[in-house]
Amino acid sequence: MNPLEQLAGLGQSPWLDDIHRGMLMSGELTRLIGEGVRGLTSNPAIFEKSLTTGAEYDADIQALAAAGKSPEEIGDALAISDIRAACDAFGPLYEETEGADGFVSIEVSPRLAKDARGTIREARRLWKDVARPNVMVKIPATLECVPAIEAVLADGIPVNATLLFSVERYREVLEAHRRAIEMRARDGKPVFVPSVASFFVSRMDTAVDRLLQEKIRSSASAREKDQLLELLGKIAVAHAKTAFQAFRRHFDGAWFRILRTRGARPQRLLWASTGTKNPHYPDLLYVETLIGPDTVNTLPPATLAALRDHGKPRNSIEEGLEEARELLERLALVGVNLREVTTRLEVEGVAAFQAAHDRLLAALTAKKNSIGASLAR
Repeated sequence: MNPLEQLAGLGQSPWLDDIHRGMLMSGELTRLIGEGVRGLTSNPAIFEKSLTTGAEYDADIQALAAAGKSPEEIGDALAISDIRAACDAFGPLYEETEGADGFVSIEVSPRLAKDARGTIREARRLWKDVARPNVMVKIPATLECVPAIEAVLADGIPVNATLLFSVERYREVLEAHRRAIEMRARDGKPVFVPSVASFFVSRMDTAVDRLLQEKIRSSASAREKDQLLELLGKIAVAHAKTAFQAFRRHFDGAWFRILRTRGARPQRLLWASTGTKNPHYPDLLYVETLIGPDTVNTLPPATLAALRDHGKPRNSIEEGLEEARELLERLALVGVNLREVTTRLEVEGVAAFQAAHDRLLAALTAKKNSIGASLAR
């Protein structure tokens, strides 16, 4: 049994955080599914990279440009085409698992991250246009869009609530999920609406380590420096374990036990941003420490390769819970405000996806203009 299959045996689904035309056409994605990959996520940064690298999309871009499509419409059409193909590849797994796995995520425009009504309209449009039961619409869990997550789930549309950085916001998403499922129950509608909540991990260490390093450089106390050094690279996992405890408490409640008898399933906790950004840290730091039931880990290609090569999965999500609590307490004592960190990370995350979206449109505009000039000659 390979490490991907071992993860599934422990209750965690390994998903791939990547998509491009080459993997769809070459059979690479089908091969990965056969090896144990159980879903796929995409985001504006991934599409910006895939649609602007190489010539795989040039013929489609030319055809869409000749049809008078705008760069926004071209990018949308290409993304939907790839998502449909990926959904079809995962279709047998989706059927086999009765809707537990085999999902492919597509994100609403990052320009709508503060616009709940616009996000709801866009989510409904993407669900309709992709037209696959195993597509999952990603909605950023900003304060403004938590109501959109609730509304779209109440529609019965699978949702990936993304860009979660704080446990406090995660609890708001859990409550939005609960309200949506209870609303469907009251209306006599099916209460199984597949959903995940994407909790970002490695970016936490990147942000906190930067603050700790600043304190280390400015400290004149050897003892204080040692205390700060002990926190480096440990906060992200501790924080994620706290989120999992919130997950357990929420779905252990009486409200869910009743709905489970009618077919409801938990909104799984998905670990996102699990590639190790600090080269001094283990390449599977954010994988092997966060394995447990009812979870997903969406892995960038390099991390997926590392897991397949030398991963040693074990049920680790509830190991060291007391230590995790103490680490977060010690972080506060040295003057790092976790709420401020997570607020900044959310702002930066939204801005990064907006920038990727803008780069994509700029690149498609340039390609469209280049094609137009060629056709005019």
